[in-house]
Amino acid sequence: MKATLILCMALHTTVGIGYLLDRGATARKEKKVQYASWDDVNVIAHGLLQLGHGLKEHVDKTKSQIRDISTKIKLFNSTVAELGKQTQNLKTDGEALRAQAQLLEEQESQVLNISSELREKTEELQRERLQFHERIGKLEEKVDGILQGEGLEIHTNNYTDAGIIQWMLEAQNRRIDELVERIREQQEKVEKQNVRIRHLQSQMKQRKERSSLRRKEEEIAFNSTEEQGDSPSEVAPDCHQLFLRGEHTSGVYTIQPLNSQPFEVFCEMTSEGGWTVIQSRYDGSLDFDQLWQAYQSGFGSPYGEFWLGLEKMHALSAQGEYILLVELSDWRDEIESIQYHFSMGGQERNYSLHLKESSSGNLESALNTDSTGLPFSTRDKDNDQRADINCAKHLSGGWWFSNCGRSNLNGKYFTGPLPKQRHQRKQGAFWKTRRGRYFPLKTTVMKIVPAEIEYKS
Repeated sequence: MKATLILCMALHTTVGIGYLLDRGATARKEKKVQYASWDDVNVIAHGLLQLGHGLKEHVDKTKSQIRDISTKIKLFNSTVAELGKQTQNLKTDGEALRAQAQLLEEQESQVLNISSELREKTEELQRERLQFHERIGKLEEKVDGILQGEGLEIHTNNYTDAGIIQWMLEAQNRRIDELVERIREQQEKVEKQNVRIRHLQSQMKQRKERSSLRRKEEEIAFNSTEEQGDSPSEVAPDCHQLFLRGEHTSGVYTIQPLNSQPFEVFCEMTSEGGWTVIQSRYDGSLDFDQLWQAYQSGFGSPYGEFWLGLEKMHALSAQGEYILLVELSDWRDEIESIQYHFSMGGQERNYSLHLKESSSGNLESALNTDSTGLPFSTRDKDNDQRADINCAKHLSGGWWFSNCGRSNLNGKYFTGPLPKQRHQRKQGAFWKTRRGRYFPLKTTVMKIVPAEIEYKS
């Protein structure tokens, strides 16, 4: 019993010691879970700092991308708005040209109807003329018979009838001649209308082609900008810069001189460089007898006859030293030219023209090359050197007049014989040193280029 009791007490003690040991181990484990070491805390803090830096860099990068996307969206919106404006302008121009073409077709139809009526009347008068000739022939035979003794009496009535018929025939001949002249005039008008219609059709076709090409170029430029993230290229300040950028085909382009708004010009590309055309005349379809405001802002179309505008010319010439080339041709297609080193004053100096005559060219100068320059003059703003007369009103069109008599390339365009009246002949476009004042010009072109290139006429 004692042994058994002792054994039971030992077992109880062992169990109690085991229980205490287990509690101590459990307590130690719980203590380890509740309190981490200082190194572990440092590692966790360092990881959190790195995570924060990474998140900050990611946010900054995202903000930069958002700004780039916003810039591209703004550029896209501005491009779309500009394309919308250009599309509306082209639509308006197209409707106007279609209306003009329709009006010209109606006029042509009316002229053709009138010509047809006049032709019928002419044929009818010619038939009457033949009948009168037959009657006169019979009367002449009768008179000859009387004169040869076939009749003893001279029939006064026959002579009277012959005189009346002769007078009527002469009147009919005059009327026929007048009708023929009217037919000729109507045919000339029809031909001019046909020329204008063809010219308008050509302008519409060129505008459509140019508009389509411009839209393609803008789409390519926008796609390139969107892909590369680059800003669009700057507009060239003149045609020569376009030439240097690889444009070697003559045509209408958009340029933007320094401190100026962009505008369209006709660029004539040669082997030497790109010439900016400022005046062009070749068929007389555009009236150059305009007022000051029109000459200042420009008129016509670079696709046809036009005047670029004094303000645009001044903006171009203000960029540096330029060369002015004047080319003229007559109805024999003989071409002559002269070039100057030139500069222009602004609006406050009435766009005065300052020239230095150059040795290049086969045409003698007809413009004042004094250092003082010549101000521009129109019939509503007289700036010429004549105190007793307004040259622009006395002649025609606006020009850098000195004393009215040397040159005027913006005068009236004569396609046929010169008018008989002397004061009307004075109003034509002329360059006095070229075969005199009244020798009509077929084409006139004025164009400029930076003086850095050498032009060989």
